[in-house]
Amino acid sequence: MPAYDGWHATVDSRPSTVDSQTTACGPPSRCVRPVSRVRRLAAIAALTLVGGALVSAQPVSGRRRVSLVVTGGIVVTQNAARQVLNPGAIAVDGRDIVAVDTPESIGARFTAGETIDARGQIVLPGLINTHTHAPMVMYRGLADDLALMDWLQKYIFPAEAKTVSPEMVRIGTRLAVLEMIESGTTTYADMYYFEEEIAKATREAGLRGVLGQTIIQFPVADAKTPAEALARAEVYIKTFKNDPLIVPAVAPHALYTLDQESLLASVALARKYDVPIIIHLAETRDEVDVARTEHKATPVGYLESIGFWGPRTLAAHGVWVADEDIEVLKRRQVGIAHNPESNMKLASGAAPVVKYLAAGVAVGLGTDGAASNNDLDMFEAMRQAAFLAKIVNRDPTAVPAQAALDMATIGGARALNMEAAIGSVEPGKRADLITVSTSASRHTPLYEAISHLVYVARGDDVRTTIVHGKVLMKDRQVRTLNRASVIADAQKLSDSVRRAIR
Repeated sequence: MPAYDGWHATVDSRPSTVDSQTTACGPPSRCVRPVSRVRRLAAIAALTLVGGALVSAQPVSGRRRVSLVVTGGIVVTQNAARQVLNPGAIAVDGRDIVAVDTPESIGARFTAGETIDARGQIVLPGLINTHTHAPMVMYRGLADDLALMDWLQKYIFPAEAKTVSPEMVRIGTRLAVLEMIESGTTTYADMYYFEEEIAKATREAGLRGVLGQTIIQFPVADAKTPAEALARAEVYIKTFKNDPLIVPAVAPHALYTLDQESLLASVALARKYDVPIIIHLAETRDEVDVARTEHKATPVGYLESIGFWGPRTLAAHGVWVADEDIEVLKRRQVGIAHNPESNMKLASGAAPVVKYLAAGVAVGLGTDGAASNNDLDMFEAMRQAAFLAKIVNRDPTAVPAQAALDMATIGGARALNMEAAIGSVEPGKRADLITVSTSASRHTPLYEAISHLVYVARGDDVRTTIVHGKVLMKDRQVRTLNRASVIADAQKLSDSVRRAIR
């Protein structure tokens, strides 16, 4: 199979390091030569960033006041050129990034209400987790080392029947979003029950979420029938439709847990309100066998035959797909959430990521729920995505570090149809940023930032997390949640979960 080739870059996809004596540009061949400090500052006064490019503007007196500047770190932009500024700086005004340049240039043009010194850190777009079940952190370690269907039917579904409630969902979500803030995730996609509680907790914590109300055939805690679940979903969508942080979605659980009528009703509701659809797809070989037995088609083929697929659909897993299935997913502009750790732990298989990328399918990374992973650390997901592709394809170039980082950032944004707003550090995009410390001994020496982000960094290296221009965590201190209270509530709830499943 062909190795990843930077299929979506518009110019040389190799990261370029821009010396502090040059203005921000693209690859080295496009950078201007060093100029004197006086000439450079004079030029800066007559320039402004529009759409990521420096263009002429009328000179302005003084510096522009902005809400936040992050300066001095290695800025991994994840823009089309995969530009890296070393050192770099970012100016943020309200929710938006307004400029990305050298620290000297940003300092000359802007003054900030808050400045974050990122020296000794890597600054990059916040990570995007494209598949979770946030409250399932409460089942972390509950049932390990099992095949998917045994895990679901013998342990998870029975545990959920006894323990899922609005309180459980709220407490579990608060613990999950705390973990995500602390490990650098700024946007996540979710599907679970009482999704309005998940949305409230996510918004209160300041995270961004594409959050799907689950539709499933059998009775569950928040709905006894698919029709009841759909009615709940509609109320939920109306409540959060125009929220700046929450994108409500409809989440039909899977082909094997819903009949055709319920699948199509889910699609109709999503299209009525122009919201995304999230579904599990072809996670195991058993699911393919069921589809072939009952529908004489693959899972992708069956859903295509009933008119399920559309451009605002996110399919989680997509492990057992044929080449013709990949062509359908590409044509229908379906995003894929690749979950390497969960798929390995449950022995579900390895998604054909190299084929997806070669075909131009938008692929993001997910952790899956913490009941089957068992954490929400996207740095681990990046590393395992790279390693799994290498061993499956017997090719060390199959998914290099840059491709893994792409899937966790701009690729995830594309899978969620949100690439116009998030996924890269560029003027005009939302200020969803994280900083990663390189002070640990394992980060020394540091030759290449992308390599360290994928093969060295861990979630607890994250120092600062910013979403929508708001600093949620600085120097490992979370500002939007009371950490001790969140953990205490979860510990107390875990006692109830333990008693319920005995």
